[in-house]
Amino acid sequence: MYKTTEITSAEIASDNPVHQRLLFPYVEAATIVSGKVLEIGCGWGRGLELLTQAADHYTGIDKNTDLIAALKAEYPQSTFIAANIPPLKDLNGTPLADNTFDFIVTFQVIEHIENDDLFIREAHRVLKPGGKLLLTTVNKTFSLTRNPWHVREYYADGLRNLIGRYFPTVDTKGVHGNDKVMTYYEQNKESVKKLTRFDIFNLQYKLPRRLLQVPYDLMNRLNRNRLLKADGIAAEINYTDYLVSNDPAGSLDFFYIATK
Repeated sequence: MYKTTEITSAEIASDNPVHQRLLFPYVEAATIVSGKVLEIGCGWGRGLELLTQAADHYTGIDKNTDLIAALKAEYPQSTFIAANIPPLKDLNGTPLADNTFDFIVTFQVIEHIENDDLFIREAHRVLKPGGKLLLTTVNKTFSLTRNPWHVREYYADGLRNLIGRYFPTVDTKGVHGNDKVMTYYEQNKESVKKLTRFDIFNLQYKLPRRLLQVPYDLMNRLNRNRLLKADGIAAEINYTDYLVSNDPAGSLDFFYIATK
């Protein structure tokens, strides 16, 4: 089965820096969430152990039906829903109830959503009054090339304005890295430049996303493997090398907490 690099593995050594970067917000979220927690786009469950321990009840929703079936078997005390989102409803078309959840966690998902306005509106709908939305996504400023798996990427103010249409309070933070992480980032940046210098017609920004996805994955895997062999930094990075920043515009990812 073809596996995209967009699904970052905890088992593949060259994916380690990205895996640790994606794990970090879950560690932070586990210190914040309680009560009834909904995760939109739970994936294979990178932070599931952390969230299920912090929540009174955990609900995960994802479009991958096979994955959802496996998670149901592994975590029988939690609820898992297979659905294409938005809106927030199960495959039978039954909407999740209004004012249900104390917290929503959705990490690195919104960049894949065509109707991002409905996505935020639906999150607002199912949260209880006073409930909180925890959302991360990549900062377009730090993107090294076009990612054809993403519908769009955001700058800090644009994301803040989108969430602010529905949520009266948005706490804007970021996820950034220490010197080790940023050294890896700069190595990655130089390596990507070497690969993209052949794109003299700038086709990465002109061709349809679907045509670029497989070439992007092949080059991305090649690049990650090259960086792993370079000097060992990729294997050494841990989630503790990432931090919450009060400067979202200057961070690798945004970490926004919106209150209903």
